[in-house]
Amino acid sequence: MDDQISSTTPSYGFQHDDDEEEEYRADKHVNSLMDEGADFMQREAEAHNLDEDEILDLAGGAKDALERHRSTLPRTEEPLLDFTEPEPSSTYKPEPEAVKPAPISAFGDAITKPTKSEEKEEKTTVTPSESKSCCSLVDLLYWRDLQRTGVVFGASLFLLLSLSVCSIISVISYVALALLSVTISFRIYKGILQAVQKSEDGHPFKMYLDKDVGISSELVHKYSDTALVRLNSVIKELRRLFLVEDLVDSLKFAVLMWILTYVGALFNGLTILILGLIGAFSWPVIYEKHQAQIDHYYGLVNKQIKDVLGTIQAKIPGAKPKTE
Repeated sequence: MDDQISSTTPSYGFQHDDDEEEEYRADKHVNSLMDEGADFMQREAEAHNLDEDEILDLAGGAKDALERHRSTLPRTEEPLLDFTEPEPSSTYKPEPEAVKPAPISAFGDAITKPTKSEEKEEKTTVTPSESKSCCSLVDLLYWRDLQRTGVVFGASLFLLLSLSVCSIISVISYVALALLSVTISFRIYKGILQAVQKSEDGHPFKMYLDKDVGISSELVHKYSDTALVRLNSVIKELRRLFLVEDLVDSLKFAVLMWILTYVGALFNGLTILILGLIGAFSWPVIYEKHQAQIDHYYGLVNKQIKDVLGTIQAKIPGAKPKTE
């Protein structure tokens, strides 16, 4: 009974052994940490003593490993570290090129040579007034505005028909009397209406009286220069034809004049002007509607005329075909 130990009695000997074992483990853990710290310090010392080539090799290996790690990452995931070299900031500003002084003429003015693009723009530039006038003329001939075209065509045709019947002095007098009768009648009517209503509207033609109807010198110079260029070109062409610079062209001109003798015997100048006016206001509309058929027959007639002229030109001695 005395040798047996009760199960409820605490075992002090076993508890003492457990405490010693825990102290041993703690001492062992402390010694391992001290050994690891010593190894770490030794590795740090060795790392500080590495050569420059070894450091570059280590940096390159780390960069390659990082790139391989990036390639395995998904697109949405970003790497934690970035060893790529930053791009140099663009702080360099190019110095402006020195502008060479333009050559000076004998009169002391600087001569600026235009570039090719400027020359091309100057050649292809069309002033707004010229484009507007061309568009208005095209719209007039193609009957874009029926009211405006009808007024212009009717007035022009009436004037030419009047000139074919009466003299030019009579036509001018009758037209002036008609305009004066309309304006005077309208002026008297507006004056009586203002007197009855006791209003002060003023002159009925005040808007037109205040408008500037004078012709500017720029417009006169513009059209006079254009007319002078056309006149000089006509004079040069007539000199070339009459002095037989090209035999074939002179013969063509002679045939044209011979045909016009028959036309003059049948029609006078006013009749030709009337026919030309009617054709100018009717031919563009007809050609626009039947362009394909007209071009086809025009090509056939033009080919026949060229063949005939080529045959005649081959039989005339000294005549050489014109190179197109």
